[in-house]
Amino acid sequence: MPTDEHSLFELDSNALVHKYLGNTPVKHIEEIRKVIQSIRLQYNDHGIGRWAAIEKDTGNFIGWSGLKFITDYENNHTRFYDVGYRILPQYWGKGFATEAAMAALDYGFNKLDLSEIIGMVHEENVASRKVLEKCGLKFIEKFMWEDICCDWMKITRSEWKKFM
Repeated sequence: MPTDEHSLFELDSNALVHKYLGNTPVKHIEEIRKVIQSIRLQYNDHGIGRWAAIEKDTGNFIGWSGLKFITDYENNHTRFYDVGYRILPQYWGKGFATEAAMAALDYGFNKLDLSEIIGMVHEENVASRKVLEKCGLKFIEKFMWEDICCDWMKITRSEWKKFM
């Protein structure tokens, strides 16, 4: 939908949002159309993808969250599920990322019957790491994503059941 394109463009063209994502905000709506195609392909190929995050009170798009099946080689791993979220800055610090990540983890463990879920976060993104920790993910190790030092975090289904 065109409204999806414009909302996602607002999110992904924001330099603050991309501070810990390689500092590469999008510049053209065509880039967002490719992102939406990629998300749809994730659903077609793997039955899961990122979800739009909507504020209940207003119906406003605030970002996205969810699981992504990673088929690329990352930190000596491939074919794993990554929990992620991206929220507009005006909604930061209000618990939306934690709530959305918890819902994604719950879906992954209880609906998809996954054995583990990974979280990857820029080592300097303290707020995002706290979100993952609040959701029960544990630090495993440092790794390089492109030229950025990141934290590899993980939670297993058995850890999730104890956490909940």
